[in-house]
Amino acid sequence: MLRSLSIRDFVIVDRLELEFAPGFTVLTGETGAGKSILIDALALALGERADAIVVRGGSERAEISAEFSVAAGTALARWLKDADLAGDEGALLMRRVIDASGRSRGFINGYAATLAQLREAGDFLVDIHGQHQHQSLGRAAAQRELLDAFGGLSDTAGKVAELYHAWQQRRESRIAFEANAAAFAAEREQIEWQVRELEALKIGPDEWPELTAEHSRLAHAASLIEAAQAGVETLSEGENSGLAQLNAVVSRLHSLVEHDSRLTEILELLDPARIQLQEAVYALRHYGERLDLDPQRLREVEARLDAIHTAARKYRVEPEGLPAKLEAAQARLREMGEGGSVEALRQQEDAAHAACVAEARKLSAARKKAARKLADQVTSAMQQLAMQGGRLEVSLNAAAEVTAHGLEDVEFLVAMHKGMAPQPLAKVASGGELSRLSLAVQAVTSQVAQVPTLIFDEVDAGIGGRVAEIVGRMLKQLGARHQVMCITHLPQVAASADRQWQVDKSTTNGKVSSRVTLLGPEQRVEEIARMLGGLKITETTRRHAAEMLKSSDR
Repeated sequence: MLRSLSIRDFVIVDRLELEFAPGFTVLTGETGAGKSILIDALALALGERADAIVVRGGSERAEISAEFSVAAGTALARWLKDADLAGDEGALLMRRVIDASGRSRGFINGYAATLAQLREAGDFLVDIHGQHQHQSLGRAAAQRELLDAFGGLSDTAGKVAELYHAWQQRRESRIAFEANAAAFAAEREQIEWQVRELEALKIGPDEWPELTAEHSRLAHAASLIEAAQAGVETLSEGENSGLAQLNAVVSRLHSLVEHDSRLTEILELLDPARIQLQEAVYALRHYGERLDLDPQRLREVEARLDAIHTAARKYRVEPEGLPAKLEAAQARLREMGEGGSVEALRQQEDAAHAACVAEARKLSAARKKAARKLADQVTSAMQQLAMQGGRLEVSLNAAAEVTAHGLEDVEFLVAMHKGMAPQPLAKVASGGELSRLSLAVQAVTSQVAQVPTLIFDEVDAGIGGRVAEIVGRMLKQLGARHQVMCITHLPQVAASADRQWQVDKSTTNGKVSSRVTLLGPEQRVEEIARMLGGLKITETTRRHAAEMLKSSDR
């Protein structure tokens, strides 16, 4: 929903801040007051092209900001997150700046954005119905989605799309396999050979570091044994061993401690040292006894290290990476084995295609029923909107092959008057008729329409009286489900609104400015009376205006 619109130095608008609410809002005012300028400004914020002519005379730039509410978990919220354009939770700020040279910049939640991104975000937010280009109803994709939503077929259409993409993946796999059959066979043979060789090597995940440690120990066994024996001799068994001398020092100090108690602290340091030295001697003796010169085992370890080194150089990995190399080769072999033959891949492709076509046929049958129902209801609504004899046809044109969207293309064809041949909706020339047709479609499909804000411009062109009252009622009913805004010259439509904005213009220091005022109950009576009676407003027109407002409330 549109929360607010801020406009600066745009055409005849100097400064304008508008706050919007849910329901049905009308914009009224004299011709040329600038009502459509507000719609044009919003369209620019939503990605319409702009040039320097929109910048107010004497200003450096025009700036438009539109704030919308965005519910969490919606398609728009996901799109913003995926595009790294998300802002404050629950809010979306669209901003457009056009300078006097015609250069334009766009922003979404403060992040620089392209016009394409502004338009894509705008497609989730607003439909402007009238002579503006920002209108989803004319797009083939929007027509198809509208029909599917109206018929409750969105899930079925989504399943068709999933099955179509699954079929395409199978097809691409088969084509790739056929194109690279020889290379595939060669790769498979090479990987099978690698797996056999690495499996024969039987290298364990921790074998390499264990082998290197054992080799270092065996290669230096003589030096290790000699060092251990020398250590024991020096510390304990020699004539002037360290342990014997330390024991002598401790014994002598113990005999003198009674003469000077300060020796006690020194003894407390020496006693642990003597104990640790004794334990070190025991450990060295035990270590030396376990060491053994084993030339045969050394040769075996060296042969194993050489075999592993050779394999590592061959496969261009570190020795400790050989187990992972084997796992990767085995995984690739399993993957290639699952690919099967060309015939197996073709069978999988055919099965995926058949599943897609079967689901698409279900969708086609349901679309035919929904198309007839939608066409009948919109045609009925057109008769009430001064388009007697007009009709809508929903054409389902068979496609040559199933696509992600099914077995047909959806196209809305419309005849605005009796005797006219139906033609594509995009070719309808009259802005007023197009707005009323859009209103008829929206009134019929409002329960399933996804865009939260609907804006109608020139919806009242060429109508009046009873038809104008019907238009007003339709817009009010739409306002119960959507945020609806309408520019109107008809008092019947204005009286149906939940709130009314009056647009007027004034001249200050030779400059024309447009302003917008939210009307209270008494002001609405005056404005609708003006719309009924022109320049001269009588008590009769005021009573008539008040009665119209009361009737609309009922």
